[in-house]
Amino acid sequence: MISYQIENDLSVAEFTEVLINSTLGERRPVSEPDRIAKMLEYGNLTITARENGKLLGVARSLTDFVYCTYLSDLAVDQNFQKMGIGKELIRQTKIASPKAKLILLAAPKAVNYYPKIGMKKWEACYVLDDVEDLK
Repeated sequence: MISYQIENDLSVAEFTEVLINSTLGERRPVSEPDRIAKMLEYGNLTITARENGKLLGVARSLTDFVYCTYLSDLAVDQNFQKMGIGKELIRQTKIASPKAKLILLAAPKAVNYYPKIGMKKWEACYVLDDVEDLK
């Protein structure tokens, strides 16, 4: 049986392992444990999926709990994908901050997943990687 819980004290090693096993590690600084530690420290809502203690998935968010929740990382071990774990991690994240709009940027490999589970695509998203890019 898979259990879902808030785990705001997740270890760097476990988080890194699930990032790598989910392919999200391709876009996360998994070779920089200090950055991963800061990601965990400053994310204020981390939901995990476990089976018999084994970490299967993580939803790591930054939220004010009343207006917006940015779901920064949704990672499910590839061996456990297509079992509804990702969808349930999203559900548990929304339950933890019910008044807040849940927002995420889809990983390229997951772009088609989110509409299938009922999320709406938002066209007006912008990113800034470097302050020097501001004109």
